[in-house]
Order: sequence, then structure tokens, then C-alpha cells
Amino acid sequence: MKKNNDIIKIVFAGGGTGGHIYPGIAVADELKVLAEKEGKKIELYWMGNSSGMDRGIVEKNLVSCGGSITSFIGIPSGKLRRYFSFRNFLDLFKIGFGFIKSIFVLLKLKPDCLFSKGGFVSVPPCRAAALLKIPYFTHECDFTPGLATRLNAGRAKNIFVSYEDTKKYLKGALASKCLVTGNPVRPVFYEDRKTDGLKFLGISENHEKPVLLVLGGSLGAAQVNSLIVSELEYLKERFIVVHQTGKAFAEENPDIMASGDDSYKPYAFIYGEMPAVIQSADVIVARAGANSLWECAVCGKPMILIPLCGAGTRGDQVDNARYFESNGAAVVLAGEDATAENLRKGVEKFSEKEVRDSYGKSALSMCSRKSALEIATIILSEVRS
Repeated sequence: MKKNNDIIKIVFAGGGTGGHIYPGIAVADELKVLAEKEGKKIELYWMGNSSGMDRGIVEKNLVSCGGSITSFIGIPSGKLRRYFSFRNFLDLFKIGFGFIKSIFVLLKLKPDCLFSKGGFVSVPPCRAAALLKIPYFTHECDFTPGLATRLNAGRAKNIFVSYEDTKKYLKGALASKCLVTGNPVRPVFYEDRKTDGLKFLGISENHEKPVLLVLGGSLGAAQVNSLIVSELEYLKERFIVVHQTGKAFAEENPDIMASGDDSYKPYAFIYGEMPAVIQSADVIVARAGANSLWECAVCGKPMILIPLCGAGTRGDQVDNARYFESNGAAVVLAGEDATAENLRKGVEKFSEKEVRDSYGKSALSMCSRKSALEIATIILSEVRS
């Protein structure tokens, strides 16, 4: 047991995409609350990619900004590609440098444990932690485990997974270390902020048409945006369309961004208000990244999912989407099925409130547990032992 005047130190590792960062921040937030309830000081450090989006996302959650993360530490990182590329050779050096820096960082901080949220940037810190005999946990958010999780799993104390069925992809000793916790979602998504979302969007609480929220991601999903724009007039007749287009689309299509009215509300990007906006929606159209899926599901929202397919993806979004579809929580438009005709069929299906309620209840039943709190409790238990 730690003495009360000791400082608990935990290092988080992960990045490359927001889906590998936001769930980790959710765990960090719960850890801070648990530690404070016990009257203990806690310092939470994040090791992420020294280039890319990681720093910007994490630094919005620094203690100095009212968040839970003490500081961000950038490390060199190379991507673990499954296909031939000359960049694989170059990135081997980045991975090596990331491993060396991770060793020095962990030696300096002397953390009680490390929590990996996945992504290629998490591999060097996990290997360094194993070398230094620092216990670490890893979490897999997708239905099927990614390469980083497979590499990190061997020496992990526990492997947190979002779905019971994910365990079958991790054989033998690895399966025995799996704990099904669900995917961490920030606490704010469990608060009822529907009224705030409608106010932000400029929509009356007594609106007649249901709200269709389209999530194109921070950069924008060209396929999703193209489908929505092609069917915009049809959609506007039946819904109030809230369209997060992504910054690239917004810059390239100023005429569309300027065409907003009572039935079409385009935004380049929604950040702080997103939890409230999701809660104010009646139907959501989105990709099928694990993070977005769970954020929508804990709010009990029916979904039309257009998963990322084809070259450059391992098919994780298709697996995620099909799992939600099989549980009656979503309609999936994958690959050749992602057509304007099928989009119309999907939204027509959800024009009925009874159907929306049924799908929403199924989504909520799949993802109702407070995963971030569960994981934080397990990690803190390890620190105490």
C-alpha cells in the first residue's frame, strides 16, 4: 500500500488518431476523481507521437486547462504498416528512437504503471515498460484486435477489450488475460445535455422534424459528405440535417457551408459541444470508428453506419459496424451498399419514432456500462497492491 503522502504516477501511451486518445482521456479523468476521493495526489503523463495531432488533443486536457493530464511527452514514432512500403524501412528508425526515448522517460518518471490505449505510438513505451519491469495494461477498442494490441498484449498485465467476442481473436494465455470492460467514454456523455445541444444548434425544443446528425470526422469523410450532399434536398424534407463536414470539405465547398437554413446546419467541426449535440440528435450518420460508435451508443442513438472499407484499412470499421447491426443498433451501408438509394432507405426507416426508439434502446443496452470508471478502478487497485 502506498503512503498517503506519496504521489501516484501513471503514464498513458497511445495516439495517431483521436480514437486512441479520447478514451484514454476518459480513463485519466476517472483516475483523477478516484484518487482525489481517497485524498491522494496523482500525476498523469501522456506519451504520444511527437508529430501529428496527439499533442494538440492531449494539451486541451492538461491540468492547467482544467483537465486531468499533467503533461504531454512527445516521442518519435513510426507506423506499423501491413503492406510493403519504403517508409516501413525509415519508420524502423523512428520506432527505435521512440523506444530509447521511452526508456529514459520512464526511468525519470518512475511511474507506478502504464496504460496503453493503442495505436502504433503505444508500442515503444510498452516495450520499454516491459524491459524496466513496470506493469502495464493495454486496451483494444475495436471488435477485432489491431496489430499494436497484438504486439503489446504479450507482456501486459491485463488486456481490456470492448466486446466479449473479441477474446476469441486472442488465443491461449492472451485470452486468459482479457477483461471485458467496454470502450471508455468521457463522463460528459453520460450527462443529459440535450437542451444545450439544441440551443447551440439554434433548434427549437418543439421542433417538428427529427434531427439527423452527420459526423464526417475532424478532417471529413469524402464518401459520407458526398452521399449527404447528393441527397440533401431529400433529407431536408424529412429531417433537420446537422452536418459536421470536416475542415477540408468546408474549405473546398464554401457555397455549401453558406447554404445553411432552418433544415440544414453545416459545421466544419464541432468540439466542446459535441456531447450535447449528439444527445440532441434523433438519428446519426457516421463512420464506424469505435470511439464515435460508443459515444453515440451511450446516448442511446440509432445509427446509419458507413464504415471505412478497402485498401489502407484492416477492416476494423466493418467489423465494428456489423456487430452493432447484428444487435439491432444500426443500419450498415458498407462498400458497394453505400449508395444514395440505400441511404434513402435507411433514413426512411428511421423516420418512424418507434423504430428509432427500438434501435436506440439496443445501442444503449450494448454500451451502458461506465467503462472508463471500471478500467480506472482496476488500474488504481494495481497501484495500491
